[in-house]
Amino acid sequence: MQKYELPKLPYEYGDLEPYISKEIMEVHYGKHHATYVNNLNVAVEKHPELFEKSPEELLMNLNEIPEDIRTAVKNSGGGVVNHSFFWKTMAPHSAEASRGKPAGKLADAIEKQFGSFAEFQQKFNDEGLKRFGSGWVWLTKDKSGKLEIISTANQDSPISEGKIPLMANDVWEHAYYLQYKNLRGDYLKAWWNVVNWPEVEKRFLK
Repeated sequence: MQKYELPKLPYEYGDLEPYISKEIMEVHYGKHHATYVNNLNVAVEKHPELFEKSPEELLMNLNEIPEDIRTAVKNSGGGVVNHSFFWKTMAPHSAEASRGKPAGKLADAIEKQFGSFAEFQQKFNDEGLKRFGSGWVWLTKDKSGKLEIISTANQDSPISEGKIPLMANDVWEHAYYLQYKNLRGDYLKAWWNVVNWPEVEKRFLK
């Protein structure tokens, strides 16, 4: 039986400063993400055969999860998957490396779907601001390649709805409050400086 483990962070805690502080990363990754991993393991231990599935596979087939742990898998499994995805959506010095914008076919698709990159950013930020309480804002695509900006509550994941996530921003207060206090809009704007556009484009082309 192979339990789920906290994946290694792809950079150091302070590498996303000044946009996301070292203190936030220590708490967000080292406490919150780690707790989701632990709680998912506790839930799945009741049906250990499920350890054969990845957390993503669990979320894609929630209706097949035993009812007594389904909510825990949805919440804690979502926390595991969403955060693992989120860390890779960001990278140090990414604004300088990519000039803060996507390139290639992804850039073309964004312009086609949303009119311009600026309009896409505004819509993405607006969706993050509108999310009441805790949740996420996503760029997803469907199987035809059409792009969509959505938000989800709590740790719900688009993969449970059959959508393909390309990028995400975490709008739970623990993602920004230590640095931005109640100014979620300031956090959303600053976050664009750490978006790992090559990673997002790789997901789009995959």
